[in-house]
Amino acid sequence: MNMFSQVAATTALQHLCIVSRLFCMERPQSDETQKVQLLKARLQECYPQLKEMDEGTLRRFLRARSLNVDHALKFVLKHLKWTRAFKPFGFIPESEIENEMKKEKIFLQGMDKDGRPIAVILAARHFTCERNLEEFKRFVVYGFDKAVASLSADQEKFVLIADLKGYCVKNMDVKGYLSVLEILQDHYPERLGKLYFLNVPSIFGAAWRMVYRFIDPNVREKIVFVDDEEVVETLLKDIDSSQLPDMFGGTLLLVPIQHAVVIDAKQT
Repeated sequence: MNMFSQVAATTALQHLCIVSRLFCMERPQSDETQKVQLLKARLQECYPQLKEMDEGTLRRFLRARSLNVDHALKFVLKHLKWTRAFKPFGFIPESEIENEMKKEKIFLQGMDKDGRPIAVILAARHFTCERNLEEFKRFVVYGFDKAVASLSADQEKFVLIADLKGYCVKNMDVKGYLSVLEILQDHYPERLGKLYFLNVPSIFGAAWRMVYRFIDPNVREKIVFVDDEEVVETLLKDIDSSQLPDMFGGTLLLVPIQHAVVIDAKQT
């Protein structure tokens, strides 16, 4: 083989290696995209009359089931059945959650440094003896829908800050917490960006131990318990002071979720 042939062969081999590396890098994304299309087709077989679900929604359901199409299909079908029963109008009317709204315990305002909307929960304003579980569930769905509607076009997740300052036995609601968890994991998969727990009293540990085993590993890794002396420092790492409520060291005022102005209505 002459010198020119050797150079040509070497160049061809280098190009082949580059193409091979690029293929390997892109393969996971390609595999996910293919599975989204497969899930879409399987869904249409089950529900020919169903209005097409957007690919972003299908992708989130797939990711929540580790890209297993069979598991994701069951997941989506369960969600569709729940949606028809729980939100027949496509949303939760405020007339159905008036008692919960009066408590002003969930707020929605600001965005973190990644552009994710922030909801604040004041846990000490929730009293187990005063809540109706079905109304509470509807209020939770209303809140999640508002947070989703606040997402920008290039964002899929929201952030929750749960402040437990003043929390006591009267606020402990394991059934309520399990309901929130079920709704989040089964009907808003891959929507949670991060959940901060602040000012956590020791009494909350009893409820947490009962709930923890039901939390999906993907959700667990997004939960952060913040030390009392590090609240402001921790939050300011992820949230600019102009976007952080004043009670946590920022300059923003809390906005009750029913008064929050949203960007657009999005599918869950």
